[in-house]
Amino acid sequence: MEKEIERLREIGLYNKIKTIDTPQGAWLGIEGKKVLNMCSNNYLGLANHPEIINHAKNIMDEFGVGPGAVRSIAGTMTLHKELERLIAKFKNVEGALAVQSCFMANQAVIPSINPDAIFTDELNHASIIDGVRLTKSKRFIYEHNNMKSLQEKLEEGKNFENKIIITDGVFSMDGDIAKLDEISKLAEEYEALLMVDDAHGEGVLGDHGRGIVNHFGLSDKEVDIDIGSLSKAVGVVGGYIAGSNTLIDYMQQKGRPYLFSSALTVPDVAATIAAINLILRDDSLVKKLWENTEYFQKAVREIGFDIGRTQT
Repeated sequence: MEKEIERLREIGLYNKIKTIDTPQGAWLGIEGKKVLNMCSNNYLGLANHPEIINHAKNIMDEFGVGPGAVRSIAGTMTLHKELERLIAKFKNVEGALAVQSCFMANQAVIPSINPDAIFTDELNHASIIDGVRLTKSKRFIYEHNNMKSLQEKLEEGKNFENKIIITDGVFSMDGDIAKLDEISKLAEEYEALLMVDDAHGEGVLGDHGRGIVNHFGLSDKEVDIDIGSLSKAVGVVGGYIAGSNTLIDYMQQKGRPYLFSSALTVPDVAATIAAINLILRDDSLVKKLWENTEYFQKAVREIGFDIGRTQT
């Protein structure tokens, strides 16, 4: 370990963690300095929203703090079910399952489905990559957002019975958006399930920030599995799996992170409920986010910055 740490220092890849001593916001306090926050996932500014904080405080008086168990034994509270019904409404699907993080959502779904073949974008998130590694599936990695490459891989693997295509919705490092409308057509043509990780799409894309599926006018008829995060635009912590009632029932029986990790805590669940209700009630924050995005992109381009292929 010491040798590897030293190697990382030598090549400039050692990650020195900065400690923040203020609430999340546009400005942060770090080591006694006031700095502009250019790297947060707190897209809508909900991580320190007073309405959300107050709701979490009030619910703790009623339910306490911790769940005391895993969901499958004695850790499922009425709060968890309320949150899952709300997520299903938000994503316009039959059901949802809240888990500890979006990373864990991918770790739950991919190995438990364990299809014969997986078709995955080369720039998919690490949680998808690790989830794929936990399977015994044949892996086909297609060129980033390249539909010709995806079709070639699907053609190569067309004789596998159970197939799934997995893609990020908004790619976190580059900000470009998956061509989900085109991918869904290929999934139908080759009789493959379609799974999207919408961690950076919810609260950003679609009507009231409902995400990439809504953005493209699709539904759970085209996109079988919708994975999401509660720690980015929603501003709290956690992840979820959304889709058909059959999918949710299956994950409650087979999803190991759901079965063997403690449930989300009371304040996290309460805060998330308040945050999603706020987004559904008023989309002004989503609209403001896009106004800020367009303003910022235009300004930095004008002074010579190359911002790559970002669409967000």
